[in-house]
Amino acid sequence: MNTVTEFQAKKVGGFPALGILLLMILINILSVVIAIRTQEPALLLVIIPLFIVWFFWMIGLFIVHPNEARVLVLFGKYIGTVRDTGFWWANPFTVKHKVSLRIRNFNSEKIKVNDLHGNPIEIAAVVVWHVTDSSRALFDVDNYEQFVAIQAETAIRTLATEYPYDAQDGERSSLRGNQQEIADALKVQLQTRLEVAGVQVLESRLSHLAYAAEIAQAMLRRQQAQAIIAARKLIVEGAVGMVDQALKSLAEQHIVTLDEEKKATMVNNLLVALVSESQAQPVINTGTLY
Repeated sequence: MNTVTEFQAKKVGGFPALGILLLMILINILSVVIAIRTQEPALLLVIIPLFIVWFFWMIGLFIVHPNEARVLVLFGKYIGTVRDTGFWWANPFTVKHKVSLRIRNFNSEKIKVNDLHGNPIEIAAVVVWHVTDSSRALFDVDNYEQFVAIQAETAIRTLATEYPYDAQDGERSSLRGNQQEIADALKVQLQTRLEVAGVQVLESRLSHLAYAAEIAQAMLRRQQAQAIIAARKLIVEGAVGMVDQALKSLAEQHIVTLDEEKKATMVNNLLVALVSESQAQPVINTGTLY
C-alpha cells in the first residue's frame, strides 16, 4: 500500500483573490454595457471567456475554520493540505475535502467476550482521539471514523482475552484490579492499529466491566467465599500470634508452669475462644487445675 504523508499545499490569500474576482466582474459588466451600446458582436469573444474565468476563479475561494484541514486533490493527485485558519484561494480545479482535526470521543457498545480464564464478561471503553495526518485519514482508509470504531472494538476484545476479570492469587494483573495498567495497554494497542489512518489516541479507559448475566450470581458467591476465606485466614493468624504471646508471657512471669499436655489443652481452648464466631462462655473450675 502506498502511504501518503501530509504536506502543506500552495495557496494565496483569499482577500487579494477576491479583489481580482471583483475586478473581473466589473470588467465583464462594462464589456456587456459597451457591447449593448455599440452593438459589436465581436465583444462577445471577450465577455464569454472572461465570464468563464470569473466563474472558475470564484470556485478557488474557500474558508478554513479552526481545528479543520482542507485536503486538496487535483485530478486524482494529492497536492497538499491547508491547515492555516482563514480565507484562502487555491487552484480552482482542485477538490477540497474537509477533515476535522477536533478531539473526539468514541464510546463503544457493551461487548460480551471471554476473559483469560474463559469467563464471559461484558466490557466497554471510551476512546479520546483526533486526526493528526489528514492525508492518511482520507486516502489510506475508506472511512476513518468507521475505522476507529471497528479497530477500537477489536482492541477491546483482544485486551479482554489477555487478562482475567479478577486475579485470584493477587499477583497477576486483572481487568478489575489494575485499571491504569489496562488503560495504558489499551491505548498502546489502539495507537498501533490506528497509526495507518493518521489518528492519535489521547486517552482510553474502560467505561463498563461486569460479569455476563448468566454467571454473575455464581461469580458473586465465589467472591464472597474468597472474602470469607481471606478473613478466616487473617483471624487464625492473629489468634496464633495471641496464643504464642500468652504462653511466652506466662513462662517469663513464672505465673504457672505447664507441661506439653497442658500447653496443648490451653492452646486448644484459646484458639476455640478466639476463632469461634459465637461468643465464648467462661467455665469456672472450682476444683484443682488438674
